[in-house]
Amino acid sequence: MDAQVDTKDPAAVEREVQAVYVAMFPRADRSFVPTALGWVKDCFAGKYRDYQASDARYHDLEHTLQGTLCMARLLHGRHQAGAKPGVNQRLFELGLLAILLHDTGYLKKKDDAGGTGAKYTLTHVTRSVQFAEQFLEEKGIPVAEIRMVQNMIRCTGVNANLALIPFQSEIEKTVGFALGTADLLGQMAADDYVEKLPVLYSEFEESARFYEGKMAATQNFSGANDLVRKTPDFWTKYVLPKIKNEFWGLYRFLNRPYPNGPNYYLQRVEANIEKVRRQLAAAV
Repeated sequence: MDAQVDTKDPAAVEREVQAVYVAMFPRADRSFVPTALGWVKDCFAGKYRDYQASDARYHDLEHTLQGTLCMARLLHGRHQAGAKPGVNQRLFELGLLAILLHDTGYLKKKDDAGGTGAKYTLTHVTRSVQFAEQFLEEKGIPVAEIRMVQNMIRCTGVNANLALIPFQSEIEKTVGFALGTADLLGQMAADDYVEKLPVLYSEFEESARFYEGKMAATQNFSGANDLVRKTPDFWTKYVLPKIKNEFWGLYRFLNRPYPNGPNYYLQRVEANIEKVRRQLAAAV
C-alpha cells in the first residue's frame, strides 16, 4: 500500500485512499471516499456554486491530493500500530474532509477578476475554514462535526498557535496534527517539489502585493532564488521540529514497518533537500 502513487491522477489517489479506508473499516460505506473526492474535484474545477476553477499554480488540486494520500497512510499506520486512543470511522472521514478542504481558501468567486487565488495566501486558512463551513452545511453535516473539520484545518496555519485551537478531545487533536503533518510532508516529498519552489515564491509575492506588503512570508526572501537557498533551513529548523514536537511525532507512523522501518516520506524529503544543496553548490 506504500507504492508510489501518481498524485497528478485523482483516480489513483482515490484508489489508494479507498484501500486504506476499507482496510481500517471493512464494514464502511464504500461510497464515502469517492463522494468526498468528487466534491473537492468539483470545487477545484469551478463546478461549485459561484466559484471559479482553481488557478493557484502551487496550491492546486495535486497539492491537496498529496496531503490527502499522506494523511490516509499515516492514520492507517497508526491504526496498524494499535495506538490509543484509536481513530474511529467517522473521525477518519472528518479528517479526510478536512484535508480535502484545507486549501479551498485559494478559490476565487466568479466576480473576482484580479490576479490568481494565490493572492489570498496570507488569509487562506481562515478562508478555507469559512468555505468548509458553508460547503459542509449544504451537504448536511452536523454543526459539531463541521467544527471538528474546522479545527483540523486550522492546524495547517504556518504560525498557528495550536494551543488555542478549541479541540474537544485528544483524538480530534491527533487527527488535526496528522493533517498538519501530512500537509507538510506530502508536498515536500513530491518529485517536483524543488522545481516548483519558484512557483511557491510567486504565490507569496502575489499575496504581498495584494495585502500591500503585509505578507510576512516574502519579507523573509529577496527573491525566488533566496527561497530555494533557505529551503534546507526551512526543513531542518522549522518543519522537522514542528512534526517531531508540536505534531507529536505522528510522522513515525509512516515508517514501514512500524516502528523502525524506513520512512518513504522522510527519505523523499531528504532527497529533495539534498537536490537543493547540490544545486546551490553547483551555482557557487
